[in-house]
Amino acid sequence: VVIVGAGLSGIGAAYFLQRNCRDKRYIILESRDAIGGTWDLFRYPGIRSDSSMYTFGYSFKPWIGKKYISDGPSILSYIHSTASQYSIMSNIKHGYSVQTASWDSNDSRWHLTALNKAGNIVHFDCSFLFMCTGYYDYQKGYTPEFPGYSRYKGILVHPQQWPSDLNYDNKEIVVVGSGATAVTLVPELAKRAKHVTMLQRSPTYIAALPSEDSFANRLYRMLPESIAFLVIRWRSIIRHYLSYWYTRKNPLKVKAMIIDGIKAYLGPEFDVDKHFTPKYNPWDQRFCLCPDGDFFAALKNKSASVVTDHISTFTETGISLQSGQELEADIIITATGLNLKILGGVKFTVDGMRLDTSQCYMYKGALFSGVPNLAWSMGYTNASYTLKCDLTCEYVTRILNLMDRNGYRSCTPTPLGPPMPQRPLLDLTSNYIIRSMEMYPKQGNRFPWRYNNNYFRDVLIMRYYPLRDKELVFA
Repeated sequence: VVIVGAGLSGIGAAYFLQRNCRDKRYIILESRDAIGGTWDLFRYPGIRSDSSMYTFGYSFKPWIGKKYISDGPSILSYIHSTASQYSIMSNIKHGYSVQTASWDSNDSRWHLTALNKAGNIVHFDCSFLFMCTGYYDYQKGYTPEFPGYSRYKGILVHPQQWPSDLNYDNKEIVVVGSGATAVTLVPELAKRAKHVTMLQRSPTYIAALPSEDSFANRLYRMLPESIAFLVIRWRSIIRHYLSYWYTRKNPLKVKAMIIDGIKAYLGPEFDVDKHFTPKYNPWDQRFCLCPDGDFFAALKNKSASVVTDHISTFTETGISLQSGQELEADIIITATGLNLKILGGVKFTVDGMRLDTSQCYMYKGALFSGVPNLAWSMGYTNASYTLKCDLTCEYVTRILNLMDRNGYRSCTPTPLGPPMPQRPLLDLTSNYIIRSMEMYPKQGNRFPWRYNNNYFRDVLIMRYYPLRDKELVFA
């Protein structure tokens, strides 16, 4: 088995292969010089998780840190600790960027070409290919074509390429954007900057949560670690699911609760209706969290502010807005999102025919219609990413074991019956999703071609449902 990517999902895939498929050999091909994926790449101040660490961490390795919402360096350390504890590091080949993957039915194998650090093409082949590459482009973040962008004489930074030597002490900073990255950056930068302004076109839902879970910390003191972790993890999963379900059933009521909470926190002098009341319903786009209300605290102590307006043009000294307001800035940070990249940008062929994965249906959210022996570890968008990745890894190992027991060399998801409508794989309306939705594989209108954003349903499907069905063809 070849695993592509040594981030959170790739290390998890290696663990499950070692545990469940003891006779399988595997390697991890990682294009970078370090493991950790997102958590090694992103180095901007304050980087942290945006979901509970008790579910964002692996199911097999308890998260025992005190922080419910943890910082990036702690998460990276956790990934390193996992890879070391389970002897995964020796199976990782660094500096190999997979360029092409070609399936040949004559020998039932994937043939890969990878570019090494010296710029040479290296060949690998495998019986099963497991893509754990995440969903965005590591090379460059998304920056819109702002009018006058090149005129600006100050420092321009995208969080994905944060300079390690950037000095922002006592600087006027404008952060363009209102997503999770901006909400993370603003309070952290405000600790040292002269002032930080978050410039947004439209508001985002932001909720304050405690950075520590007092119940979890007490339970870890009272019970054995493994038991405490199991209770805490399932409590966190159930609470999040109920919260999500209630929000989708009662969006206006939840919207009012969120807005009222922000008004209570910031006080009557702040225009919450203008700056924190989105036009869309909660969970139509991803939710932003701020641990211990740090974002709101920065607004309240006036080390940071929010401006809701549209950019007219960049100027030599800052940004001119359509309202006529001028924002002066020593540093402008474009926290404007990601460029999505499906399956690491690898070019696929099946028996000599180019594969367009955007025309494939996802089978159980893990495999591709018409494509043999290929799996993709793709996490949830409405819950902790790792929850779905863990289940996908378990599912893949079940398939591999069934194939070995029966002497099968390939398994190919194959839709039967009348053609299904092609539906978008993800139901979020976030801009970075909408920009790239045509790149994504599709979902159908029936099981097993529907993409479930539901952990409880997926536990049954991925862990317990029979593997054999008429639409998964073994040969």
